Amino acid sequence: MKKTNVVKNNRDFNTIIEHKKYEKNRYYVIYFMDNQLDFSRYGISVGKKLGNAVTRNKIKRQIRNIIDKDKNLYHISKDYIIMVRKDLLECNFTKRENALISLLNVINKKEQRDAKDN
Repeated sequence: MKKTNVVKNNRDFNTIIEHKKYEKNRYYVIYFMDNQLDFSRYGISVGKKLGNAVTRNKIKRQIRNIIDKDKNLYHISKDYIIMVRKDLLECNFTKRENALISLLNVINKKEQRDAKDN
């Protein structure tokens, strides 16, 4: 995972979220937006209500691991903000991984449909 592929700037987070293109399921909400770069970027947001710092950092490490393992699911030239929901605490890593991958597949299908329409 390269540091250039991470959205860290608060202004970028807000811009992507205000763009209002998102998909959600029981465990995640993913906001996405086109960027002008030759690579995709992602940001992870875990709220303080989900637990202490150790728990939140563990969740972020696991999400980064899933992202690194399944990089082919991300479109090039897109920004993603992955927000974690409280139900994620109740499931194991495999379920977390499957939920994130299925949500990314939904986003990919939606983008392909939009590209065909244009």
